[in-house]
Amino acid sequence: MKTLVAIGVAAAASALPAGATIVPGLHGIVTRGPITPICTPDEPCTAPAKGAVLSFRSATGVVRKVAVRDDGTYRVTLAPGPYSVTTASRRPITPAKVKVVAGRNRKVDFSIDTGIR
Repeated sequence: MKTLVAIGVAAAASALPAGATIVPGLHGIVTRGPITPICTPDEPCTAPAKGAVLSFRSATGVVRKVAVRDDGTYRVTLAPGPYSVTTASRRPITPAKVKVVAGRNRKVDFSIDTGIR
């Protein structure tokens, strides 16, 4: 297994142009749900959270906001460190805390609770 991980890391590193740097931050998909009180195979429980606004607050109080695209994706550049995450609508979001690592752009998916039960 370690060999496969090493090969994957080497392949990912070689995909970058020489001298390229990775901008630290986060990217991923944001969903909202449940969107209906009863979920069935024909009616999914979640949907893309298009138009939602995520706020990332650093330990020093710096806030960076990003709007979710129509397809539910987001991308944000952030300085390394821990952040708390909230939504403009004040709906609960999971995860509510994230960490940005220097030299990495991590995939973190978020889920916004609509409160429908």
